[in-house]
Order: sequence, then structure tokens, then C-alpha cells
Amino acid sequence: MRARGWAYTGRLPHARFGTLSHQEFNVPKESGQKVVATNRKARHDYTIESTYEAGMVLNGTEVKSLRMGRASLVDGYAFIENGEAWLDAVHIPEYTQGTWNNHTPRRKRKLLLHKEQILKLHNKTKEGGYTLIPLQLYFSDGRAKVELAVAKGKREYDKRQTLRERQDKRESDRAMSARRNLGD
Repeated sequence: MRARGWAYTGRLPHARFGTLSHQEFNVPKESGQKVVATNRKARHDYTIESTYEAGMVLNGTEVKSLRMGRASLVDGYAFIENGEAWLDAVHIPEYTQGTWNNHTPRRKRKLLLHKEQILKLHNKTKEGGYTLIPLQLYFSDGRAKVELAVAKGKREYDKRQTLRERQDKRESDRAMSARRNLGD
């Protein structure tokens, strides 16, 4: 004899429609891209060779903290170890409403990349002067992603030269717009 009441059969009871399976829920899926953190200093300190998009293995409280828009990529870097990609020194603060099972803010986080991409990155970083740095941390269709860059560190005179070029371009744009406005 079966006990009265609701027994779990893989389908959930619904008052109006009888039963619904888990696939029939109409939960809106996130779409688009929501940027959580950017590493603006990276483009100043490094020459970017190429970029890759990687997924991240995160705890639940880390995801909740990221959804609140809290993260810092300032000291972050990535490395390849035993055929796996890792992200280190990225600060994701503890979730404010988390309990004793909250995550540690700065920990090694595994990156999800294809094997060919990992081999390319490993070979590139073996060359002298190249490193992997995170440029951006964002949600793409509800999944946490990080944009990694293969970069080479700039020398001090390279930084000054890029600042000078940017300033010259800005001045020429101002002069052109001023001339255009006078011509009207």
C-alpha cells in the first residue's frame, strides 16, 4: 500500500495544469553580455598579441558575488600547469550573505579551454617575455567568462611613446573638429 500524498516521479505537481516536468519550466534565460570587471591598466602595461575567451570553474558564492558586480583583476594572471589553465590572484570578495561555506577571495581558479588552445598558450608563454593576463571578467548568456590575453610587457619608453601618440591623435582630432566648426 502506497502512502498518501505526493511522491517524486520526476514531474512536479501544478495546481492548474496537472504536472510539469523540469524541462517545461519557463524560466527566462539570460542573454547578452554583462561586464563585471575590466583590467584597464593591462593595455597600458602590456602589448596585447592575441585574446582568448575562457570559462571559469566557480563556487556558488563566487557567482553570486560576481552577479553583484564585485571583482578586481588588477594583480591577476593565468598560467598553464599539468595541461590545465589556471587563473590566480583575481580578487572576488566574499558574498555578503554567505555563511560559513563562503569562498576565499583570492584563490586559484580553473579555466575551461580547449586542449588545442591550452597547448598554443603553453607554447607561447614558453617563449621569452610572454605572459597571460585577464583583460575582462563578464557573464555571457549567464555563464562566467574571462577574456585572457597573450601579452608582452612594455618598457617605460614604450609606454611614454603610446601616451605621446594618443595625445597627438587627440590634438589633431580637436584641430580638425575646430576647423570643421569654423567652416560652418
